[in-house]
Amino acid sequence: MLTYREVFRVPQFGPLFATGALQGAASTTSGLALGTLVYTATGSPLLAALSMFGSSLAQLIGAALLMSAADRLPPRGALSGAALAFGIGTAVLAVPGLPLPAVFAVVLGEGLVAAVIGGVRYGLLNEILPKDAFLLGRSVLNVCSGTMQICGYAVGGVLVAVLSPRGTLLIAAVLYLAGAATARFGLARRPPRATGRPSVGETWRTNKVLLSSAPRRRVYLTLWLPNGLIVGCESLFVPYMPDHAGLLFAFAALGMLIGDTVTGRFIPLRWRGQLATPLLLLLAAPYVMFAFRPALPLALALAALASAGFSASLLLQERLMAMTPDAMTGQALGLHSSGMLAMQGVAAALAGTLAQQTSTATAIALMAAASVAVTAALAPGLRRDRGAPAGHVPVEA
Repeated sequence: MLTYREVFRVPQFGPLFATGALQGAASTTSGLALGTLVYTATGSPLLAALSMFGSSLAQLIGAALLMSAADRLPPRGALSGAALAFGIGTAVLAVPGLPLPAVFAVVLGEGLVAAVIGGVRYGLLNEILPKDAFLLGRSVLNVCSGTMQICGYAVGGVLVAVLSPRGTLLIAAVLYLAGAATARFGLARRPPRATGRPSVGETWRTNKVLLSSAPRRRVYLTLWLPNGLIVGCESLFVPYMPDHAGLLFAFAALGMLIGDTVTGRFIPLRWRGQLATPLLLLLAAPYVMFAFRPALPLALALAALASAGFSASLLLQERLMAMTPDAMTGQALGLHSSGMLAMQGVAAALAGTLAQQTSTATAIALMAAASVAVTAALAPGLRRDRGAPAGHVPVEA
């Protein structure tokens, strides 16, 4: 079994890792600051949730119109340019008196860029690493993301209290710019993975091919729906405990880090096909307990326990890669990423609406129960697909 040390010895993995770490720290820090800023100004759980996760809604537009660029842009230029755009956008969000419509316009614009960049980043990962190292490499990036979330939310909570939300946004903008420099000067120049120019027509054609296979469709739905509904739970952390939201996010990130480490490094190959559904149930079940309005210590423990279940995505991504031709890996992973984030935005809006109609605790429990139900409905198809031969499924079903 490969080790983390061996993955870091692969040329170009280090700069890709560093770029992701800086952008992860910037994203979590800016998200907490913006959510706090909007909730303080409006008192609305819905608007606070949308300010933190609403950019995910733009992923739907990006997935439908722009995703062919994931395999048709030079990776180094795309990653550095996107980080620069995020840095500028985050600095704009820090402008005093910025109207709320302008705030959400920036948030949605960042989501459009992120829709393509997820595919560029993970397609480059698949290109850099040997095939048998993809899950471990993805695990390393997830562990990095979890670590940056722990640090970002914990430090971000302190920065928001000490510097103000706007000052914290400016620090996040600097982190994005550092990520842009790391990508530009650390990554080697590589040609695009596919020929031709990005276009709406090519995006639709490739998405149609990717979704034409029933096993791939089931994997996509399982990657998108249960995960997204639980992020809807997390989007209510600020209104649930305004003074301790940073701690809740940090403990959730800690649980995700532990789950990704164990699943990516220590789960044997023969078990991987069987664990996705149990992990997805673990992801949701603890949040059902929020119906009883747990106090801070129990809420932290439940958030950490649940987030270990996010590691199901590693196993499902590995299955997706086994079903996908190499020339489509960037768009396939981008479609996964953008669909997942879009569902997270939809779930954040739904969770915020439920919280305003009922209560924050009730809304968290209802979103978790919906995730359990969706996982149970998708599980039989995943079990049938597990028995299929390894390798690529046909590009058309």
